[in-house]
Amino acid sequence: MGETLIVVGAAIIRDGHVLAAQRAEPERLRGLWEFPGGKTEPGETPAQALVRECREELGVTVRAGEPVGADVPFPAPSDGHTRPAVLRLLRAELLAGEPRALEHRAVRWVPDEGLRDLDWMPADVPFLAALSPLLRTRETPY
Repeated sequence: MGETLIVVGAAIIRDGHVLAAQRAEPERLRGLWEFPGGKTEPGETPAQALVRECREELGVTVRAGEPVGADVPFPAPSDGHTRPAVLRLLRAELLAGEPRALEHRAVRWVPDEGLRDLDWMPADVPFLAALSPLLRTRETPY
């Protein structure tokens, strides 16, 4: 089957809110919410993939950080995937730009209390519990 494909998602946190992106494609997933990101390319680390995907999908520059929660396995290979895959959520620091929906229907800053109000992609749901405390802890500037 081959080695596990790592799909990365970005937990971009600002002022107690996390950035969520609403899928435009494929049609059967249109309207569901996810953390922006995508598949790692051959020879690319998850951190490098995250930086590339945020530039392509949101038009922003980020720095990849630590994982949030544990990797979430995708169901058995399908949709053209011939190897196992996991979703890995990484904290991402917004360095430059304001996120725009370049490949999504919409993007939205979501507070902790609004996380469960969105219709999330099934693979993203397990990260909500690990993400919640990060949104309630506002970092104090020095």
